[in-house]
Amino acid sequence: MFERLRQAVNAALDAATPPPDWRDLRTQLYRAAVEGRAALMQLRDALRKTERELDAERAQLDAAQRRGVLAADIGDAETVSVAERFTGRHRERAAMLEQKLEAQRTELALLERDVDEVVTRLREVEQRGGVPSEGSRIQPSPEVDDTALGDQIDRSAREADAEARLRELKNRMGR
Repeated sequence: MFERLRQAVNAALDAATPPPDWRDLRTQLYRAAVEGRAALMQLRDALRKTERELDAERAQLDAAQRRGVLAADIGDAETVSVAERFTGRHRERAAMLEQKLEAQRTELALLERDVDEVVTRLREVEQRGGVPSEGSRIQPSPEVDDTALGDQIDRSAREADAEARLRELKNRMGR
């Protein structure tokens, strides 16, 4: 799902060994950071959705088990059988959602680490002003305000997320 981001991160990090133009490195790192923040937001949303699905599935599992017990108490073998089938289905689905949730949490941790690494590298490049290529007349940039950089990356990530949601909504509406 986030292969393009991983490629952007790797390209930016690969470019970190003396780049021909430090502005290219800065641009690559900035884009990777923005895409990473947007991907983090999407992954966190997906994780919350999976948590809600798991909670709902567990509630349905509890209800199916409760119905089975009530049916057994009154001797309704047919309802007990149906309740057992539903209990099995809900148990399997809950187990699958638990695995999915664990995988999403692992993916989120990895992505957070990658994004932190890119942002750290971007700040280093910004603070040092990069390593201009030979013969370049580029003046090193002044030190960057970390708060402003974080705000700018967050704003870009929110805008990217809003655009993605708008596209998704338009697709659902058939436009």
